[in-house]
Amino acid sequence: MAERGRRTVRDLRRGNRARVVQRLYFDGPLSRQELGAGTGLSSGSISNVVAELAAEGVLEEAGVVDSDGGRPRTLLRVAAAGGLLIGVDIGETRVRVELFDLSLTELARTERLLEQYDYDVELIVSHVGGGVAEVLAAAGADPARLLGIGIGTPGIIESGGPDGAVVHGPTIGWSQVPFERLLRSALGVPAEVPLFIDNGAKTLGQAEMWFGGGRGAETAAIALVGSGVGASVINGHALVEESRRRTAFEWGHTTVHMGGRRCRCGSIGCLEAYAGAEAMRERWGEAGGPLPEGADDETALAALLAAAFPADPATPPDPLAVSLLDETAECLGAALADLINVFLPDRVLLGGWAGLLIGPRLLPAIRHHARRYSLGHAAARTTIEMGRLGPDAVTVGAATLPLAAFLARGGSRLPAPSGTAAGTAGVRWRPALPAEPPAPRAPAPAPAESSG
Repeated sequence: MAERGRRTVRDLRRGNRARVVQRLYFDGPLSRQELGAGTGLSSGSISNVVAELAAEGVLEEAGVVDSDGGRPRTLLRVAAAGGLLIGVDIGETRVRVELFDLSLTELARTERLLEQYDYDVELIVSHVGGGVAEVLAAAGADPARLLGIGIGTPGIIESGGPDGAVVHGPTIGWSQVPFERLLRSALGVPAEVPLFIDNGAKTLGQAEMWFGGGRGAETAAIALVGSGVGASVINGHALVEESRRRTAFEWGHTTVHMGGRRCRCGSIGCLEAYAGAEAMRERWGEAGGPLPEGADDETALAALLAAAFPADPATPPDPLAVSLLDETAECLGAALADLINVFLPDRVLLGGWAGLLIGPRLLPAIRHHARRYSLGHAAARTTIEMGRLGPDAVTVGAATLPLAAFLARGGSRLPAPSGTAAGTAGVRWRPALPAEPPAPRAPAPAPAESSG
């Protein structure tokens, strides 16, 4: 038996595989020579690892390039067909399930609508199980090829107990829900397929950090504004989650108004009570704003924006709508200032379905108020931008959870332990990334609910 803490030959082999697979995934296609320079491995090690990974179907050739005075060099890349990933976004108006290949190209998707404020656990578990079965069937995919299922959900996630991931979501009425155990009984996939359950703001943040507006940032704070509000802060030097480097928290329940409105969490003056889409709908109705009969949060927010920013230049803006959105922008700016002062990010991104709706109109005002309420030095080194991945960012981010575990294992198909972000802590290398990477897929044309 190897001494505790001493690396074995098996550990070294797995580490070499991980370095090669990660480098090719983020920077590929590359030649063997470029891989050697990028990973620090010898040519012999590169040849052995590449041959092994190619035999397993993890790597494939991607053409040849001329070299200076020598033989043409064969380019290598991670094979998109080397495995399947599923991402699930449990939002507050719908459950979205998407099937991806290893390149995060979407192969199939489905959405199950939820009644407003109906977060029945059994119904949502049924929607997830049915959605997973539907996307696999639509793509004609073999469940045995799944590398894992990632799930983004509202609330605080605890893992490590006998029930796996347990969700505490007071704003949706969930208290100590043994979510992983319930899902296991509803999923028609092999028992060894790992589940990765995490907060939706975290999955949104990881997607933006890997493929969107966070690429190249030292530290980014990503705000998710949906019916509710959440945020995550991610250190760009960590490829995948480490508890000290990737944090989601109940940002929506920080206080922005002393003695203010009652929040759905039970407290008063929370950011969510002013900036969440549900709260904006309620405030607009309380102010006497015209709302379509039975309007849900999405419909109401669209009506509010149309009243404040009419399409017809001859129509004057509704002063009540303008005032409400001005207050929302100030509350968001002040809350972002807290993130800036505490975490000193060099980039702040605004996402979530409601954030994507209000951002194009309110971003200048949000920036203005964030500068007013934050420390000068901290504000000067931070930019505030829109997220780039659109309404599917939570789902894409959820799929990165099993993908990260796969990369950490060096492309091995052995499943990681189930639970929140299981099996990902070993990957720490962060590649140099281009400033404008291609998105993993085109964003959907219309905004839709994300976890928040």
